[in-house]
Amino acid sequence: MSAALPTSSREWHLVARPHGWPKAEDFALREAAVAAPAEGRILVRNKYFSVDPYMRGRMNDVKSYTPPFKLDHPMDGGAVGEVIASNAEGFAVGDHVLHGLGWREIADLPAKHAVKVDPEIAPLSAYLGVLGMPGLTAYAGLFEVASFKEGDAVFVSGAAGAVGSQVGQMAKLKGASRVIGSAGSDEKVKLLTEEYGFDAAFNYKNGPVRDQLKAAAPDGIDVYFDNVGGEHLEAAISSLNVHGRATICGMIAQYNATEPTPGPNNMAMIIGKRLRLQGVLVSDHSDLQQQFVQEVAGWLASGELKFQETKVEGIENGYDAFVGLLRGENTGKMIVSLV
Repeated sequence: MSAALPTSSREWHLVARPHGWPKAEDFALREAAVAAPAEGRILVRNKYFSVDPYMRGRMNDVKSYTPPFKLDHPMDGGAVGEVIASNAEGFAVGDHVLHGLGWREIADLPAKHAVKVDPEIAPLSAYLGVLGMPGLTAYAGLFEVASFKEGDAVFVSGAAGAVGSQVGQMAKLKGASRVIGSAGSDEKVKLLTEEYGFDAAFNYKNGPVRDQLKAAAPDGIDVYFDNVGGEHLEAAISSLNVHGRATICGMIAQYNATEPTPGPNNMAMIIGKRLRLQGVLVSDHSDLQQQFVQEVAGWLASGELKFQETKVEGIENGYDAFVGLLRGENTGKMIVSLV
């Protein structure tokens, strides 16, 4: 047990359900008391925590694949930090762990819910992104859900984000014939082609997605990895070849909509082209975890797989980081740093 434990920790609470775009008054940064961990538990000083698009859905009081955040309770999400007190076998002060109690400075959790991580293999923050949930989402969504095979032409929306940037690079590493990405700024488009090795990319704000995609993929696409929904999904259905597959990972275009958003108007094409559209949830693919870490760690070590992070400093800026993510202000994984 550590001698001098902190007596309090700041943590973000959801205090009102957002209607449309989240507002600052929907959240509160509050102080909570910290005590020594009970049997089987550990105390972790968080160094980084993750903000992710799926968290927007958890702010609504609706039944979904993951329970909604409770009002006036600390929010949660991926975090990585250092054990500062342990009352559990197998965990010692100084160990670095990945766990699910983010949005706070100090986490008190059952040791069985923590996974040790090695800062020698990759920077700690990478375990929230390229080696974490977004990386596994990309890996499982491309290789298992979309049944990617060598020679496929792949289109990724939200391609400069934490998941999309990995999807495109993984497809190239596994022999895609062509990889196309869309992003929300000319700067991000340049990053995709010059840094990440995409064959083509376009700024979806510069014209109709359908037209830009057809120009970038004149021979059509075989796989679409959807992080956006809306106009992007409609465009992809038009460009998908016969027996094309789409992995539906996210629909950030409609997360803050207050009215129902219209679906693609070309769904009839799904029949003639015999398309397969399938949703992906990373929690269904934990069996791939070991294979994923082994393969991706190898690509990182060789320099074949690149990643970027957008770090926002300080717990007091947690809300700003989250809203910035929803606005697309991040390149790669958006992370809040408490270091």
